[in-house]
Amino acid sequence: MSSQVTDEHTVQDARPPRDGDRAQYGVCAFLVLLGIAVIVDGLGIPHITSGTDPVGPRAVPVILGVLLLVAAAVYAVDVARGGRGEPEAGEDVDLSRGSDWRTVLLLITAFVVNAVLIERLGWVISGALLFWGTAFALGNRHYVRNLLIAVTLSLTTFYAFAIGLGVNLPAGVLQGIL
Repeated sequence: MSSQVTDEHTVQDARPPRDGDRAQYGVCAFLVLLGIAVIVDGLGIPHITSGTDPVGPRAVPVILGVLLLVAAAVYAVDVARGGRGEPEAGEDVDLSRGSDWRTVLLLITAFVVNAVLIERLGWVISGALLFWGTAFALGNRHYVRNLLIAVTLSLTTFYAFAIGLGVNLPAGVLQGIL
């Protein structure tokens, strides 16, 4: 069998190895465990039906659990046959450099501040701080513009949840104003 050279790689080099990537079997095992957990949890829901809902609330979790098991099986067969994901060509991440822990810690701080302040200050203020802090952590330095966008996003999500979904987010210090 002759090898043809294409883009400095041989056709033989382009074939995936037959032994598969053993780490991917861990993902398959996780999907199986998750599927079983979803099915068991779904079967624990009482079987209540009505004239408008003949199926009941149990069907969706059981179907999703079965689909997770099917996905795990298909994925395991693909890995066993040597299937591998293609690396993304457009990714702009330099894998030779280490993690940017400053950004990670700033993002964690923004989420923790949101979690601590959401009940006291309310979603609009804590959400605005979350959105502004996230933009800051990711490198955007337009402070005033980001604050205006953050307040707009938090107000929009507050009213989208309240009006669109009927879920009341905490208003905090703005109770009675919103």
